[in-house]
Amino acid sequence: MNVAFIGLGIMGRPMAGHLIAAGHSLFLHDITGVPEGLAGTAVSSVAEAARRADIVITMVPDTPHVEAALFGPGGVAEGLSPGKVVVDMSSISPIATKGFAEKVNALGCDYLDAPVSGGEVGAKAASLTIMVGGPQAAFDRVRPLFEAMGKNVTLVGGNGDGQTTKVANQIIVALTIEAVAEALLFAAKAGADPARVRQALMGGFAASRILEVHGERMIQRNFAPGFRIALHQKDLALALDGAKALSVPLPNTAATQQLLHAAIAQGGAAWDHSAILKVLERQAGFEIAGPADARQDAA
Repeated sequence: MNVAFIGLGIMGRPMAGHLIAAGHSLFLHDITGVPEGLAGTAVSSVAEAARRADIVITMVPDTPHVEAALFGPGGVAEGLSPGKVVVDMSSISPIATKGFAEKVNALGCDYLDAPVSGGEVGAKAASLTIMVGGPQAAFDRVRPLFEAMGKNVTLVGGNGDGQTTKVANQIIVALTIEAVAEALLFAAKAGADPARVRQALMGGFAASRILEVHGERMIQRNFAPGFRIALHQKDLALALDGAKALSVPLPNTAATQQLLHAAIAQGGAAWDHSAILKVLERQAGFEIAGPADARQDAA
């Protein structure tokens, strides 16, 4: 297929790379320039990318960025013609998504919201979970692209439902990361080796992908971003805004959001979201640093 790919950051770059490896022709654009090593065609504007492609994919940080990419000057809308499909794989507002879909539909094109889960690791391994909202026919047409980037690809429902699913995902991920951080901090402060505690827990009912991957990050103190705290803060804001509109209580989501706020106040906007641990450590005055003989009180 001829594919426009807009947004080539931590997630977008490996995703685009998998599409190229699968034999698709890519027209690439990023506001910071196209990274070296991608064999697609760099184009000077989003509109030009959309004009030369049949499928247009956006993978950018937040709702305003998607809106600007689609409908701003030189945006995707200027390059659309009837029959094309716009696929937004960013994580943004479900409500705004429905409005974007209506505008794209009015131009004679289909729209899919297809946010992903799996982080940088999943993007590089082409093992992303992809949650899709939109019409069946458009989903079937784009599915080969999704399958080149991910392993668990699901059409959830209509436009907006993919983004709603992603918000639900981010609630579960954030609260589970926070739970793992509390558990390992508790164990370490009590004198146990957090690495061995994690190993033991991985064989029990508390086992999870979060404990496996982010628990190891915490023990190794590897907080280089796979998924930045600022982005997860944005996602929980979407959850809390939606909850307010729906009159749904999300008390633990709100509490975890406060920890993300605290991390950003400490200069951690670009930390990996597993660094929620660092906020709890600061409150406890204690830092876990791997085996018991390596732990030390936090400064």
